Amino acid sequence: MNTAHVVVDSPIGPLTLVAQGDALSGLYMEDARHRPPEESFGVPGDPQSKPFAMAVEQLSAYFAGELTEFDLPLVLNGTSFQQRVWALLQEIPYGKTATYGEIAAALGKPSASRAVGLANGRNPICVIVPCHRVIGSTGDLTGYGGGLDRKRYLLDFERRTSLATANKSAGLP
Repeated sequence: MNTAHVVVDSPIGPLTLVAQGDALSGLYMEDARHRPPEESFGVPGDPQSKPFAMAVEQLSAYFAGELTEFDLPLVLNGTSFQQRVWALLQEIPYGKTATYGEIAAALGKPSASRAVGLANGRNPICVIVPCHRVIGSTGDLTGYGGGLDRKRYLLDFERRTSLATANKSAGLP
Protein backbone atom coordinates (compact mmCIF):
# COMPACT_ATOMS: atom_id res chain seq x y z
CA MET A 1 0.00 0.00 0.00
CA ASN A 2 1.33 3.44 -0.92
CA THR A 3 1.88 5.66 2.10
CA ALA A 4 2.22 9.43 1.89
CA HIS A 5 2.02 12.34 4.29
CA VAL A 6 1.46 16.08 4.55
CA VAL A 7 1.93 18.51 7.42
CA VAL A 8 -0.75 21.10 8.14
CA ASP A 9 -1.00 23.92 10.67
CA SER A 10 -3.65 23.90 13.38
CA PRO A 11 -4.42 25.72 16.63
CA ILE A 12 -2.70 22.86 18.50
CA GLY A 13 0.44 22.99 16.37
CA PRO A 14 1.56 21.22 13.21
CA LEU A 15 -0.33 18.01 12.42
CA THR A 16 1.11 15.26 10.25
CA LEU A 17 -1.56 13.53 8.17
CA VAL A 18 -0.65 10.08 6.85
CA ALA A 19 -2.57 8.24 4.13
CA GLN A 20 -2.59 4.71 2.86
CA GLY A 21 -4.10 4.92 -0.59
CA ASP A 22 -7.29 6.98 -0.37
CA ALA A 23 -7.77 6.57 3.38
CA LEU A 24 -6.32 8.47 6.31
CA SER A 25 -4.20 6.16 8.48
CA GLY A 26 -2.53 8.66 10.79
CA LEU A 27 -2.89 12.09 12.30
CA TYR A 28 -0.02 12.90 14.63
CA MET A 29 0.79 15.94 16.71
CA GLU A 30 4.32 17.21 16.77
CA ASP A 31 6.25 15.66 19.71
CA ALA A 32 3.39 13.28 20.63
CA ARG A 33 4.38 10.44 22.93
CA HIS A 34 3.66 7.56 20.51
CA ARG A 35 4.41 9.35 17.25
CA PRO A 36 5.96 6.85 14.82
CA PRO A 37 9.30 7.61 13.17
CA GLU A 38 9.15 10.05 10.25
CA GLU A 39 10.36 7.41 7.77
CA SER A 40 7.17 5.39 8.39
CA PHE A 41 5.03 8.25 7.01
CA GLY A 42 6.01 7.53 3.40
CA VAL A 43 6.67 10.06 0.69
CA PRO A 44 5.54 13.68 0.80
CA GLY A 45 1.96 13.80 -0.47
CA ASP A 46 -0.09 16.28 -2.43
CA PRO A 47 -2.26 18.30 -0.02
CA GLN A 48 -4.89 18.60 -2.78
CA SER A 49 -5.24 14.84 -3.23
CA LYS A 50 -7.69 12.49 -1.54
CA PRO A 51 -7.85 12.01 1.43
CA PHE A 52 -5.64 14.95 2.43
CA ALA A 53 -7.88 17.64 0.95
CA MET A 54 -10.94 16.16 2.69
CA ALA A 55 -9.10 15.89 6.01
CA VAL A 56 -7.76 19.46 5.81
CA GLU A 57 -11.23 20.79 4.94
CA GLN A 58 -12.87 18.92 7.83
CA LEU A 59 -10.14 19.80 10.33
CA SER A 60 -10.47 23.48 9.35
CA ALA A 61 -14.24 23.30 9.88
CA TYR A 62 -13.72 21.50 13.22
CA PHE A 63 -11.30 24.14 14.51
CA ALA A 64 -13.68 26.88 13.29
CA GLY A 65 -16.40 25.33 15.46
CA GLU A 66 -18.48 24.38 12.41
CA LEU A 67 -18.00 20.57 12.38
CA THR A 68 -18.74 18.15 15.20
CA GLU A 69 -18.45 14.81 13.38
CA PHE A 70 -15.79 13.79 10.91
CA ASP A 71 -16.67 11.80 7.82
CA LEU A 72 -13.45 10.51 6.31
CA PRO A 73 -12.25 7.15 5.04
CA LEU A 74 -10.00 5.79 7.81
CA VAL A 75 -7.62 2.87 8.15
CA LEU A 76 -6.93 2.14 11.82
CA ASN A 77 -3.98 -0.23 12.06
CA GLY A 78 -3.87 -1.97 15.43
CA THR A 79 -4.82 -5.04 17.37
CA SER A 80 -8.40 -6.25 17.53
CA PHE A 81 -8.73 -4.85 21.07
CA GLN A 82 -7.30 -1.47 20.04
CA GLN A 83 -9.70 -1.28 17.11
CA ARG A 84 -12.67 -2.00 19.39
CA VAL A 85 -11.54 0.79 21.75
CA TRP A 86 -11.02 3.21 18.86
CA ALA A 87 -14.50 2.39 17.51
CA LEU A 88 -15.98 3.31 20.90
CA LEU A 89 -13.99 6.55 20.99
CA GLN A 90 -15.77 7.59 17.81
CA GLU A 91 -19.12 7.17 19.60
CA ILE A 92 -18.29 9.74 22.32
CA PRO A 93 -20.34 12.81 21.35
CA TYR A 94 -18.68 16.11 20.56
CA GLY A 95 -18.31 18.20 23.72
CA LYS A 96 -18.78 15.18 26.00
CA THR A 97 -16.37 12.85 27.78
CA ALA A 98 -16.24 9.21 28.85
CA THR A 99 -14.03 7.50 31.42
CA TYR A 100 -11.63 4.67 30.79
CA GLY A 101 -13.85 2.54 33.04
CA GLU A 102 -16.97 3.35 31.03
CA ILE A 103 -15.25 2.28 27.84
CA ALA A 104 -13.97 -0.91 29.49
CA ALA A 105 -17.50 -1.69 30.67
CA ALA A 106 -18.90 -1.05 27.18
CA LEU A 107 -16.38 -3.60 25.89
CA GLY A 108 -17.69 -6.14 28.40
CA LYS A 109 -14.38 -5.99 30.26
CA PRO A 110 -15.05 -3.80 33.31
CA SER A 111 -11.63 -4.45 34.83
CA ALA A 112 -9.75 -3.45 31.66
CA SER A 113 -9.54 0.32 32.20
CA ARG A 114 -5.76 0.23 32.12
CA ALA A 115 -5.77 -1.70 28.83
CA VAL A 116 -8.28 0.83 27.46
CA GLY A 117 -5.87 3.60 28.48
CA LEU A 118 -3.00 1.92 26.66
CA ALA A 119 -5.10 1.44 23.52
CA ASN A 120 -6.32 5.04 23.77
CA GLY A 121 -2.71 6.23 23.94
CA ARG A 122 -1.89 4.32 20.73
CA ASN A 123 -4.72 5.89 18.73
CA PRO A 124 -3.14 6.63 15.33
CA ILE A 125 -5.66 9.29 14.28
CA CYS A 126 -5.90 11.85 17.07
CA VAL A 127 -8.61 14.54 17.07
CA ILE A 128 -10.65 12.71 14.39
CA VAL A 129 -10.78 9.57 16.56
CA PRO A 130 -11.34 11.62 19.72
CA CYS A 131 -9.05 10.06 22.34
CA HIS A 132 -8.93 13.48 24.01
CA ARG A 133 -12.52 12.90 25.21
CA VAL A 134 -11.45 10.13 27.60
CA ILE A 135 -10.85 11.17 31.22
CA GLY A 136 -10.14 9.55 34.56
CA SER A 137 -12.90 8.20 36.81
CA THR A 138 -12.66 11.27 39.05
CA GLY A 139 -13.07 13.63 36.11
CA ASP A 140 -9.37 14.46 36.06
CA LEU A 141 -7.52 14.89 32.81
CA THR A 142 -5.19 11.94 32.80
CA GLY A 143 -2.38 11.23 30.38
CA TYR A 144 -2.62 12.31 26.78
CA GLY A 145 -0.03 11.46 24.14
CA GLY A 146 -0.21 15.00 22.74
CA GLY A 147 0.23 16.57 26.18
CA LEU A 148 -2.32 17.67 28.76
CA ASP A 149 -2.30 21.27 27.49
CA ARG A 150 -3.57 20.10 24.10
CA LYS A 151 -6.13 17.78 25.71
CA ARG A 152 -7.40 20.66 27.87
CA TYR A 153 -7.52 22.95 24.82
CA LEU A 154 -9.55 20.44 22.77
CA LEU A 155 -12.01 19.68 25.58
CA ASP A 156 -12.49 23.36 26.45
CA PHE A 157 -12.87 24.25 22.78
CA GLU A 158 -15.56 21.60 22.26
CA ARG A 159 -17.42 22.61 25.43
CA ARG A 160 -17.40 26.30 24.46
CA THR A 161 -18.56 25.51 20.93
CA SER A 162 -21.31 23.17 22.21
CA LEU A 163 -22.51 25.80 24.66
CA ALA A 164 -22.51 28.53 22.02
CA THR A 165 -24.50 26.28 19.65
CA ALA A 166 -27.01 25.39 22.40
CA ASN A 167 -27.42 29.07 23.32
CA LYS A 168 -27.91 30.04 19.69
CA SER A 169 -30.56 27.29 19.26
CA ALA A 170 -32.34 28.57 22.37
CA GLY A 171 -32.27 32.14 21.05
CA LEU A 172 -29.77 33.29 23.68
CA PRO A 173 -26.84 35.61 22.96
